[in-house]
Amino acid sequence: MKQPIYDTALYYRLSRDDDNEGESNSISTQRMMLRRYAEENGLRVVDEYIDDGYSGTTFDRPDFQRMIGDIETGKINCVVTKDLSRLGRNYLLTGQYMEMYFPLHGVRYIAVDNGVDSNNKQDNDFTPFLNIINEWYAKDISRKVQRAMHTRFENGAHYGAYAPLGYIKDPDRKGHLLIDGETKWIIDKIFALAVQGAGAAKITRILTAEQVPTPAWWNYQRYGTFAHVFVGEPESKKYAWTIAQVKSILKDETYIGNSIHNKQTNVSFKCKTKIRKPKDEWWRVEDTHEAIIAKDDFDRVQELIDTRRRRQRNGQTQIFSGLVKCADCGWSMAYGMNRQNKTPYGHYHCSKYGQGLHQCTMHYIRYDVLYAYVLSRLQYWIQTVQHDGEATEKRLLQATDAEHAAANKRAEMELQRAKKRLTELDNLLAKLYEDSVSGKINERNFDMLSQKYQQEQDEQETKIQTLTARLDESRQQTEGVEKWIDLLRQFSSPTELTAELLNALVEKILVHEATKDEDGSRVQEVEIFYRFVGKID
Repeated sequence: MKQPIYDTALYYRLSRDDDNEGESNSISTQRMMLRRYAEENGLRVVDEYIDDGYSGTTFDRPDFQRMIGDIETGKINCVVTKDLSRLGRNYLLTGQYMEMYFPLHGVRYIAVDNGVDSNNKQDNDFTPFLNIINEWYAKDISRKVQRAMHTRFENGAHYGAYAPLGYIKDPDRKGHLLIDGETKWIIDKIFALAVQGAGAAKITRILTAEQVPTPAWWNYQRYGTFAHVFVGEPESKKYAWTIAQVKSILKDETYIGNSIHNKQTNVSFKCKTKIRKPKDEWWRVEDTHEAIIAKDDFDRVQELIDTRRRRQRNGQTQIFSGLVKCADCGWSMAYGMNRQNKTPYGHYHCSKYGQGLHQCTMHYIRYDVLYAYVLSRLQYWIQTVQHDGEATEKRLLQATDAEHAAANKRAEMELQRAKKRLTELDNLLAKLYEDSVSGKINERNFDMLSQKYQQEQDEQETKIQTLTARLDESRQQTEGVEKWIDLLRQFSSPTELTAELLNALVEKILVHEATKDEDGSRVQEVEIFYRFVGKID
């Protein structure tokens, strides 16, 4: 009887999942075993297919797909692997290839170690269970990898191919970042522009115009990566920033010393497609490395991103957008145009009132009136600091101290009393426990007194937290005056308002409802809250 000729593919696969099994699954071991098997069983080897470093949970492997292509063209009619797991660890897809694809294309399949040969049907009844076991193994490996990564996340380690721009990897401590003195200035520049009100598009134009090198170029210079992007390309490629890059940097908490992980994950251990995870599922570990950007500045940038200015139809940007609030309901003031007069003019009104619900009042103020007032106050403070910054700082500190000194003194005294009483309660509870053990006090009185003391303990601890927070806030106000003075020194006397100037100096503007004075004059209060110092006018 004439034996069929089998044009055979020897398929080898190895991934990191197989590291625990040592040399037994190495490519060299698989090759030696399968070549000997083919020779002993009269199989004519047409080609060898190797996928080194590819998981068995996916069949999107280069040489596996090349082998499928050779099956389609009739070059191959027999496939041999060391075991079923070399073919794959996905139960459904592995079964589909074995039970449907191979038989449909007249391909004999052999898994040497498992004793599987599609020509011997009676020996293949246990094969589906082996495929399930292989999938379980892959799933277990996936769980172990996830647990290991979570442990690394909790430790705040950075595990990326490259350090973020502005940092370098610590050569002495894996997963730790150090500030890169060569590129830190770029991050400082980007956030300084953002704090002044520049959006991602404007920052991108500035970086490109000033020929600031991109993160990709720095990696190319240092590590030789991204060569395909820069080799043979014009010099301008080195400075080709994108808006997406700038936005990513502005939102990255790495720059305030935090490590953020678990932003995305695979659909499942079988499907490697990445999906974005909700923000509340991210792993955030604070203070894992030295910050480049102050948290106050970072938070300010996030506020500006959330209230990004939109251009009007006439191409102008409303410089007060996101800053002007209703003093009574807290809603943002809406901008509008009054076109009924011969000379149209802009104005602001409470957006909550403007919804037609009349849950607030109009709080109407003309744009030019608001503009002139705010400009005059900023000019005053900038000129005052430029003339005598030290005296201004002293005056503001004295005003702050005068306002808060008495309250701070009372808070300090209350804090000391609360701490003293908490210590007394600790001692009373200890003594009460000793009396209970020695029989000096019965169980009923012990329960009553211990409950009373513990309740007072909770009250004193809450009071201590509240008073400490109040005193910390007062100290921050003092530090804020110094920051405010330093900020004002960066500006010369302005002759007009810009979004950059407003965002750098102003936190919010509260507009009150206008009233009528005794002589019928319209009077309206406008409160300006400055960055770091609040309301000081």
